[in-house]
Amino acid sequence: MEIQSSRLLRKVLIGATGSALALTSALAANYEDTMPLETVKPAPNLEEVLPHPEQREEAMAKLAEFESRTGKRPNILVYLMDDVGWGDLGVYGGGVAVGAPTPNMDALARDGLMLTSAYSQPSSSPTRATLLTGQLPVRHGILRPTLYNEPGGLTNAVTLAQLLSDAGYVTQAVGKWHMGENPGSQPQNVGFDDFSGFLSVSDLYTEWRDPYFYPEIATSEERTEMIREWAFEKYWVHAEKGGTIEQVKEIDIEVSSHLDEYWKDYSIEFIEKMADSDQPFFLYHCTRGAHFDNYPRDEYEGSSPAKQVYKDTIVELDDILGELVAALERTGQLENTLIFIASDNGPEMESWPDSAYSPFRGAKGSTWEGGVRVPAIFYWKGMIEPGRASDGLFDIADIFNTCLTLAGATDSIPTDRFIDGVDQTSFLLAEEGLSNRKYIYYWLMSYFSAVRVAEYKYVQFAESDSGEGIVNPGGFTGYIMAFPYYHLYNLYLDPKEEHNVSIRKLVFTDLFLEAMKKHIDTFLEYPPVVEIITGH
Repeated sequence: MEIQSSRLLRKVLIGATGSALALTSALAANYEDTMPLETVKPAPNLEEVLPHPEQREEAMAKLAEFESRTGKRPNILVYLMDDVGWGDLGVYGGGVAVGAPTPNMDALARDGLMLTSAYSQPSSSPTRATLLTGQLPVRHGILRPTLYNEPGGLTNAVTLAQLLSDAGYVTQAVGKWHMGENPGSQPQNVGFDDFSGFLSVSDLYTEWRDPYFYPEIATSEERTEMIREWAFEKYWVHAEKGGTIEQVKEIDIEVSSHLDEYWKDYSIEFIEKMADSDQPFFLYHCTRGAHFDNYPRDEYEGSSPAKQVYKDTIVELDDILGELVAALERTGQLENTLIFIASDNGPEMESWPDSAYSPFRGAKGSTWEGGVRVPAIFYWKGMIEPGRASDGLFDIADIFNTCLTLAGATDSIPTDRFIDGVDQTSFLLAEEGLSNRKYIYYWLMSYFSAVRVAEYKYVQFAESDSGEGIVNPGGFTGYIMAFPYYHLYNLYLDPKEEHNVSIRKLVFTDLFLEAMKKHIDTFLEYPPVVEIITGH
C-alpha cells in the first residue's frame, strides 16, 4: 500500500467531482440479516455472539499460520482520534467534499475493512475506558469526561494493556489519556510499560490562556496565577511502568500546536525500537486533534481547502497516520501489525465551526447516531482481505476481546465481572467475514437509552437536541427526554432519526423487549458500579 502526504495529493484531489464515490467504488460490501439469527453465550460473564463457526475456523487457521511464519503474535496499533466525525473521512463521504482530504485513511480503508456501523460511547473518557476494559461505562464507572483534577475510574479495572503485557507484549501509550489524573488511573499503573502524553483534554490546558475564550483570566495576571496554583496537571508528562509521572513541558497554546507532531515522533521512535524485538507490541496512540481548541502549527495552518483550523488539523492527523504506517513499512513490521483507526465519539458541534461533520442526528454527548457512530477502519497487510466494507455491528468494546484472541490470551479474560465486548476475530480475518455482534446497547450516562438490532433502533431515553438552552444540535447542553411510548427508527431509511415508526412496526416490539431484558439481567448477576435507570 502506498502512503502519501495529503499535501502532495491535494492538487489532484481538490476540484475532483464525485471524489467520495470514487474512493468507495473499490470497496465490496457484504451483508447479513441478523434479526432472525440466534445468539449463543460463550461464557456466563460474556456478551452473546452470533456464531460463524466456519469463518471462525478459517480465521484461527490464518492466525496460526501467521504465528508459525513469523514466530510471534501480531503487533497492534490503535490510532484513536479525538472528536473526529463519521463523515470527516473521504471514504465516508467527507474528505475533499468537506474541505479536508484524508488520502491515507482512505487508502487504508480501500486496502482493509471499513465499518459503517461502528459505535463508541457518547464522549471521550467513557469510550477510552470501554476500549481498554471491554466494559460499558456503567460497569467501569467513567460516565462522562473527567475534568480538572478529577479522579478516574481505572483503579480496580483489568485493562487490555495489563493482559497483553502479561502475554508478553510491550505496551506503549502515547498522547491523550483522559481517564483520570489520580495515580491509580494513570497509564503506567494500569498495564502500560511507558507513557508520553497528557492526562486530561486539550481545552483544559489552553482555554484559560486564550484571551478570545477567557479574557477575564488571560488578561488578568492575578487570575492567571490563581489558575496556575490550582492542582490540576498542566504538563505533557512521561512515566514508566510502576513509576511516577515526570513533567516534560508545560502546555501552553504554542506547545499545544506541536503536540501531535511530538507524539508522532515518539511513536515512530517506539516502532523503530521494536523492529528487532522478539516481543510483539501494543501501541495505543491517541491524538490531541481534533478536539477543540485547534491551533495548527505553522506548517499546517491554512493547509486544508477549507482554510479553517479544524480542517487543517484533520489534514495533519491524516499525514501523521501516513507517517506511522510508513515507519512500520520501513522497519519491516507492516505485515506483522493490525492497525485500527477510529474516533472516540461523534463530532463536537457546540464549538462550531471548530467542529466535525456528521450525516446523522445529534453529536458528541448524545446517544443519537451522530453522538456514537464513528469511523472505524481495520488494516492488516496480507491478513485482512482488502477492499471490504461492512455494515455489521461493531462496538469499540470489541477491541478488548479481539486483541486478546490475537494475542492468544483469551484465558486471561477476567471471570469476576461482565465483559460487554465481543470477539470479532473472524469478522476481521475470514475472507468474507461477518460481524459476531447482534446488539448495540446505548447508554447515556446511567440511563439505558436504546438498543439496535439490524437496521432498527428502539429508543426509550434520549438527549434533547432542540429547545431552550441548546447551543447547537447535540452536545452537553440538552436534557433527558423519556419517551412514555418507545420510539423506533429505521436507520437505513432514516439516519437522521426523525420519523418514529413504532406504531407501524409493533410486530418487532417483543424482539426488542427480549434483547433489553437479556441485557438488564446481566446487571443482576454482575451489579453495575453506579445506579442505573433502565426504563420500560
